[in-house]
Amino acid sequence: MKFVFDLDGTICFKGQPVSERIMEMLEKLTEEGHEVIFASARPIRDMLPVLHPRFHTNILIGGNGSMIYRDGDLIFSQAFHEDHIIRIKELIEKHEASYLIDGDWDYSYTGPANHPILGNLDQANLANSVSVESLYAILKVLILTAADIDKMAEELAELDVTLHTHRNEKVIDISPKGIDKWNALKAIGVQESEYIAFGNDANDISLFQHASHAVMIGYHEELSEYAAETIALQGDCEEAIIRKLEELAQKQRLTVA
Repeated sequence: MKFVFDLDGTICFKGQPVSERIMEMLEKLTEEGHEVIFASARPIRDMLPVLHPRFHTNILIGGNGSMIYRDGDLIFSQAFHEDHIIRIKELIEKHEASYLIDGDWDYSYTGPANHPILGNLDQANLANSVSVESLYAILKVLILTAADIDKMAEELAELDVTLHTHRNEKVIDISPKGIDKWNALKAIGVQESEYIAFGNDANDISLFQHASHAVMIGYHEELSEYAAETIALQGDCEEAIIRKLEELAQKQRLTVA
């Protein structure tokens, strides 16, 4: 069985790396013949610092599906059409917006010096902060602040792109059309109901919709419709995740037997 994990708020918390005890459980899954895949809104550059190097050769889906790494190499990336970038830039100027814009490795940042996202941005100093004009291709846009962020979200929704609004963080997450975690899995040959999913946010909806079993960490109203069960953030959440993985792995052993 394939196990697909979102990162932030799912198996790593408050910008910290995935804990050793969860990593040991993921290793156990691998030793039993399961495949562990990571699928995050983070670009690959920002996924690597929160995963132990022993997992860097696993399949890593970044940017909500706009980039895929396997065995340490980029095997897929999907950039915005130039017309969409032109319009997004127009809306950025119109709404006096600040942003984090990702290429396939480097990035452009104009947000506040104290924005929480900086805690997750290029933690290992693997990339360069450059002007947006210097990015060869743009794979993901995160609107951090705007004069009227709700109005900007409405106007962005008129474009032929994939849009997620994260209410808690008050940011707008924009990816090219057709980009989501499920389509990324399909791109590497994963079939419907061929995996178990763990996630916590709206960008995990497509992941949950096509999973054989989906576990939500914490609570998200939109995602909850597609979750088979929920693990609360209160108490020892990591221990509860580990117990759930042991339970699901046991069910897989019984199924095979």
